[in-house]
Amino acid sequence: MKDLIDFDTYEVGFDIPAKPGMDAADIQTPALVLDLDALERNIKKMGDYAKAHGMRHRAHGKMHKSVDVLKLQLEVGGAVGVCCQKVSEAEVFARAGVKEILVSNQVRDLAKIERLAQLPQMSGGEVIVCVDDVANVSDLSAAAKKHGTNLGVFIEIDCGAGRCGVTTTPAVVEIARAVKVADNLTYKGIQAYQGAMQHIDSFEARKAKIDGAVAQVKDAVDALKAEGIETELVSGGGTGSYYFESNSGIYNELQCGSYAFMDADYGRILDKDGKRIDAGEWENAFFILTSVMSHAKADKAICDAGLKAQSVDSGLPFIYGRDDVEYIKCSDEHGVISDPQGVLKVNDKLKLVPGHCDPTANVHDWYVGVRNGKVECVWPVSARGRAY
Repeated sequence: MKDLIDFDTYEVGFDIPAKPGMDAADIQTPALVLDLDALERNIKKMGDYAKAHGMRHRAHGKMHKSVDVLKLQLEVGGAVGVCCQKVSEAEVFARAGVKEILVSNQVRDLAKIERLAQLPQMSGGEVIVCVDDVANVSDLSAAAKKHGTNLGVFIEIDCGAGRCGVTTTPAVVEIARAVKVADNLTYKGIQAYQGAMQHIDSFEARKAKIDGAVAQVKDAVDALKAEGIETELVSGGGTGSYYFESNSGIYNELQCGSYAFMDADYGRILDKDGKRIDAGEWENAFFILTSVMSHAKADKAICDAGLKAQSVDSGLPFIYGRDDVEYIKCSDEHGVISDPQGVLKVNDKLKLVPGHCDPTANVHDWYVGVRNGKVECVWPVSARGRAY
């Protein structure tokens, strides 16, 4: 996976928000900024944890949509591959040479299945897709056979998220039987991600939700074994629950993503000691750098990061490292900052921690990586907009 960006052809302010070697103070705003030291520490910490607990970690690419961030997760964190949510997203990572790709979602449209079946040729590695309907099996098999490839299959169980996935053990067994006899398909295991509980504040409440999921998955694995079908992988686990799945005795693969960046919504949940997880377990490494553009009102500063620079579905951002000012409102192009003491000045720069990192990353073209006050790298948001 090589960096193909020639920054000599780009101009700051027209094409990119910064260039390597610049002072961080000169980054054009609003821009996505990565604290590279914090990012690397987060990635290494998760990698060390997974290794110590005998778990595979398949990093979730939908969070960052970046080949370069994934490189760190593979090289520094020991991740085994990437999860993607859409075929177009997976194509970006396949073209970059990622060898283990899971499309952790259903693919039903025939044109998308055709593209999916060609991914192993792009990457030269293994491609797995989730299935929750036996009718999907024949379409996947036909496309893989047509293109001379093989697709792995995870059977998705709805273990509490209430979205995709089967809800009964007999349905799991039915799909597994169909996959076992289908041409060019391989049964690889079970997808069991409990997404609905990831942001529950209480550690014990999150654990109770996962206990139910573990029981459900164990029942399915045991039923498959009774049929003579061995389950190689049980995959799931997120930033709010990885410690539960990794100690379950059932799961052997994690799919954590947001731990690497740590947004405001995840940061609010509590660890086993009742502390916010962004107060020790993980570090904020992902910021929107914004500039004050107006202070015409004595008690309010207006910055240049509004709705078009972030997602607010999980709440407004907080201003990193400051308790004297507060981001209180936003519109398309403006953010309103309460500044009761009038401490901010026009052109002051602030770092915002957005509420939800995934959709925030998807509205930017570039990550600006900063270390020791200097721009060290500028990375494209490689799979930005790849939602089809």
